[in-house]
Amino acid sequence: MIGAHLRLPVGSVDLTSHDTRATPGFDGGKSEGKEALTDLDSTLSDLQERLFAEGQRGGSRAVLLVLQGMDTSGKGGVVRHTVGLVDPQGVDITAFKAPTEEERGHDFLWRIRKALPTPGRIGVFDRSHYEDVLIAKVRDLADADEIERRYEAINEFEADVVASGTHILKCMLHVSPDAQKERLLERLERPDKHWKFNPGDIDERQVWPAYREAYEVALERTNTEIAPWHVVPADRKWYRNLAIGLLLRDTLAQMRPTWPDADFDVEEQRARLTDEAPVA
Repeated sequence: MIGAHLRLPVGSVDLTSHDTRATPGFDGGKSEGKEALTDLDSTLSDLQERLFAEGQRGGSRAVLLVLQGMDTSGKGGVVRHTVGLVDPQGVDITAFKAPTEEERGHDFLWRIRKALPTPGRIGVFDRSHYEDVLIAKVRDLADADEIERRYEAINEFEADVVASGTHILKCMLHVSPDAQKERLLERLERPDKHWKFNPGDIDERQVWPAYREAYEVALERTNTEIAPWHVVPADRKWYRNLAIGLLLRDTLAQMRPTWPDADFDVEEQRARLTDEAPVA
């Protein structure tokens, strides 16, 4: 399974040792990768529908996919091309922006808890509670003691979420500064991409080393057995999308969702339909 190639080992983290253009666990090229993603469609759809059906009949299980990465790492692309393979009726997507005034009046996990997927659903966090130990650390939005408290709070929170029946799949989309620059330039060169460009992204590039360090610390401190991190090379968009698809498929397959038993007599209902008078 691809998770064995992408799962982050426990211990200190050095992101410079992870090749952002690598394709761990996949030997093919771009065309083969796109075809492999397309081939996941039926399997992912079947597993997701089984999970959804479980939830409709009293099941307690769900999946939370956490997508975290620098700007242009491809969180939106994963949502469109990978998560888009399953029935949108069973998916909840939350893109966390800067907290509102109301949210700032609560603990940082308050708004996260409100967005957790309900039974039978796949929840997707486009950015997440990790912003509160990443940008908050780099931009001094919280003091050092509070950042330290948040690492432990995150671990306790995720342990509770898993205990409640939700499987957490955490993916750090690892993009290089060069790939990010190329993607930002493309947004400037194409009028149809101007809406995606944020001048603030260039400001954030100026403190790239600080972000890398913040990611390394956050990954190390929150890479638990219950909710491990996966580092997904993101310079090749096709591989990024495929890798997340394979991780999602494997997560669902390990859960083995099953069709719930009918809560009625199937043969009785079949007889009713067979013996009924013609409908005018």
